Amino acid sequence: MTRAGDRHLETAIGRMLRIGVMASSTLLAAGLVLSFFDATAGTWLMRAGIVILIGTPAARVVLSFVDFAIGRNVLFMALTAIVIAELAAGVIAALVFHRRL
Repeated sequence: MTRAGDRHLETAIGRMLRIGVMASSTLLAAGLVLSFFDATAGTWLMRAGIVILIGTPAARVVLSFVDFAIGRNVLFMALTAIVIAELAAGVIAALVFHRRL
């Protein structure tokens, strides 16, 4: 049996994931078409599309954290905060190892 709040969260997560994938796909397609005319602008759009595609699941984790905070579910807030910290550590490590930070 699901609560009304659970259905609302699932709906919000589904909407956010669809928007992220559609935005990413649009940027990737536009970047590909634009790269035939201007390689620099096309590359920038394609990179933005990839960043949005990678960031969409991370945004889902943040949305879950907010939902757990609203519901005052401390255990799941803590577990989700650990996942967010691991995701952030991965991004920082990637930037450091590629000498971008």
